[in-house]
Amino acid sequence: MFEDLSSKFDKVFKFIKGKGKVSEQTIDEFLREVRRILLDADVNYKVVKQFCEDVKVRSLEKNVIKSINPGKIVIDTITGELVRLMGEKKTDIKFSAEIPSVIMVVGLQGSGKTTFAAKLAKYLRTKGKNPALAACDVYRPAAIEQLKTLGEQIDTAVYSDDTNDPLKIAEAAVEFCRTNYKDTLIVDTAGRLAIDEEMMREVETLKSKLNPAEILFVVDSMTGQDAVNTAKEFHNRLDYDGVILTKLDGDSRGGAALSIRAVVDKPVKFVSIGEKLDALEPFYPDRMASRILGRGDIQSLVEKATTMLPDETDEKKIKKLEEKLNSNKFDFTDFLEQLQQLKKMGSLSQLVGMIPGMDRMTKGKEIDDKPLRQVEAVINSMTTKERENPDLLNGSRRKRIAGGSGTKIQDVNRVIKQFYDMQKMLKQFKKGKMGNLFKSMGLPANFKMN
Repeated sequence: MFEDLSSKFDKVFKFIKGKGKVSEQTIDEFLREVRRILLDADVNYKVVKQFCEDVKVRSLEKNVIKSINPGKIVIDTITGELVRLMGEKKTDIKFSAEIPSVIMVVGLQGSGKTTFAAKLAKYLRTKGKNPALAACDVYRPAAIEQLKTLGEQIDTAVYSDDTNDPLKIAEAAVEFCRTNYKDTLIVDTAGRLAIDEEMMREVETLKSKLNPAEILFVVDSMTGQDAVNTAKEFHNRLDYDGVILTKLDGDSRGGAALSIRAVVDKPVKFVSIGEKLDALEPFYPDRMASRILGRGDIQSLVEKATTMLPDETDEKKIKKLEEKLNSNKFDFTDFLEQLQQLKKMGSLSQLVGMIPGMDRMTKGKEIDDKPLRQVEAVINSMTTKERENPDLLNGSRRKRIAGGSGTKIQDVNRVIKQFYDMQKMLKQFKKGKMGNLFKSMGLPANFKMN
């Protein structure tokens, strides 16, 4: 996420860090580079102009010219202004006192509206809500079937009807929610390839009749300034409540994330960072600024890890794992369980992007999850005795395992080595030391934590 933008900021920060003293001319020179970086990222030019002016004013207000460490002051000012630009604080979904709370999802066709509606339903379920989905996109071929399929995957009811009138479907869906004790209705509206009057009138009618608690505008972040222009048009007609940025894990230069709040004065509420239905994150401006500047997002990573251990069952597993480590009985079954816990946290690319410096080290390349899949295949091809006692794995057994898992003997040897590495690493963690976590994840050996 934002690897190119992060690397460019890193280079220009080195310039200002290297200055023992700075003048107003030095700040102007630095900000010319910042301006170029932001324009290259497709940030709105008016936003860029105001941003650079604000950074200069606030830097001078902090008496940066006479400071002992001027570089740090300028960089901290950049960070603070990025956070302010994107909204300063997380903005939550609003719910009405009336049941159900209606949430309308609007946007252009291809922006990811339907998938987001399902992701939001899944997210709300984790927050104790009981949502339903309304299939009101009666124009796009297979849109209703797509929503039904997604609803089945997340065990959420989807209301649809044979009529071609979106308003009738939505109103009937509201009654369905009341009858079936659903407290939230997420309405998936129709999109078009471009803004047109018919589409806008339709969503305006839905808004006036449904009186939604929230209208969420979904936009493809990869479209850059086009995303901002579309956001403005929808805002003029609907005065929506929040923005959803989709495909932020793709080749996004960052322009939409940095521009939308300033242009339409509406908060970004969620970002979609993958195709899986749990790949949805609340938008934290401070954390996003940290990612953009290449500092990672350790707080989100910790939260992801914390959600993996929600109940007493998992606490018992942790205690059991500690007992095994203490008695040197950590085996391949335990190893497999730890890898499966890791997979629950998301793709490796997303995880390393939250760790300071990792985006630059991966150089924008997608990190393949294949090594984890290979490890699972190898362990699943072992007998119970082999899992419990790795010392049994002689040459002939390794050859059999390679054949059964569709891998090579070298792959089996690597998995066995990773097992011993992870066994050692977990003991180090228990002693309060940092082990080489990434090596056990199948990442390049030169990965280190900053």
